[in-house]
Amino acid sequence: MENLRKTINNYIENNETILSMTASNPRDRDKIQRLKIRPVRKKEKLIYQAESFVGTKVFHKSIEANTLADFVADAMENDFKQLEAKTDRHSLTVLVSKKGKLTIKEKVLAAPGQNTSQTDKTAFAHNKEKQYILPQDTPIPFLVELGVQTAEGKIVNSKYDKFRQINRYLEFVRDILPALEYEEGKTLNIIDFGCGKSYLTFALYYYLKVINQYNIRVTGLDLKKDVIESCQALADKFGYDGLKFLVGDISDYEGATQADMVVTLHACDTATDYALAKAVGWNAKVILSVPCCQHELNRQIQCPALAPVLKYGIIKERMAALLTDAIRANLLENQGYDTRLLEFIDMENTPKNLLIRAVKKERIRYKAGTQQLEELEKFLNVSPMLETLLNMK
Repeated sequence: MENLRKTINNYIENNETILSMTASNPRDRDKIQRLKIRPVRKKEKLIYQAESFVGTKVFHKSIEANTLADFVADAMENDFKQLEAKTDRHSLTVLVSKKGKLTIKEKVLAAPGQNTSQTDKTAFAHNKEKQYILPQDTPIPFLVELGVQTAEGKIVNSKYDKFRQINRYLEFVRDILPALEYEEGKTLNIIDFGCGKSYLTFALYYYLKVINQYNIRVTGLDLKKDVIESCQALADKFGYDGLKFLVGDISDYEGATQADMVVTLHACDTATDYALAKAVGWNAKVILSVPCCQHELNRQIQCPALAPVLKYGIIKERMAALLTDAIRANLLENQGYDTRLLEFIDMENTPKNLLIRAVKKERIRYKAGTQQLEELEKFLNVSPMLETLLNMK
């Protein structure tokens, strides 16, 4: 961690304003989940306030500038695997691999003395504007082309929810970076099933390739030929050589034998199951899936004990959707994935707001839950497609 200490101390010694620091991807989630650090003025003296998130509680601690580097380095050594930091001149990403290897990626944002006055003012404001991964006032070519931003970088009012969705998605991607175990010279293979208009596909490519400078190959797959042609034209226009779009069906796609990451966003009904099964077959390290239109179990469920509930169509539909995703999560766990069901975006924007995040964990199998899952399926009288597909492998 000595290089991390030196980097932070260099910022302080060179009078850079450290605007924010966030440590995530905890080593022990029961101990601490997240750590946030921000600058504050106390009697004209600059100090830093640390917020530690433990369960449902938040703990605060004041840190002197001359001890900040040691505090952050200790947190990364003992509690976290990822750190995102931003100063008025640099952005910093720190990743710790399973073997304890430290990777520091630094990007210059501004030269000394350049455009720092306004930043200094906002850095210490109590009601700060949310800091998005993709900035609100800087034009990003694909966001401008897709109508989310104006040419000047302002967010189009009618597209603000889409802008928030894109950044929320990138937060999930940021959280799983350590699991990808990226190394210099390596190329990550990423497949996006059901990419559609590809707002999020472009965002993923931009974040990993342009911002983090990863060598990546991203393949977007969708059934709509006109949409795919439009997306490919856009990728070619911006010189995104590692981003390719293909017309194809998830169920019979044979264009890969391995993938580091598989994304499936709003693939309808059992198309999600085919994508998840493909991901497992490729031994993907990370799976991000936002299911849509979960009709399969809704058609199958026959459960006398739940008849008073299931007679209401809207209740049956929602229960079937939740049960579908819960069963999918359990099946992925049985394949050795640490699986979480997370809220993607606010319910007020769309009811299809659950994200399945699965990270491959070697030598882990959740066999204890297999019998319970079988009993649940028998109780509901259902036979999920994903289970059938996985059993065929």
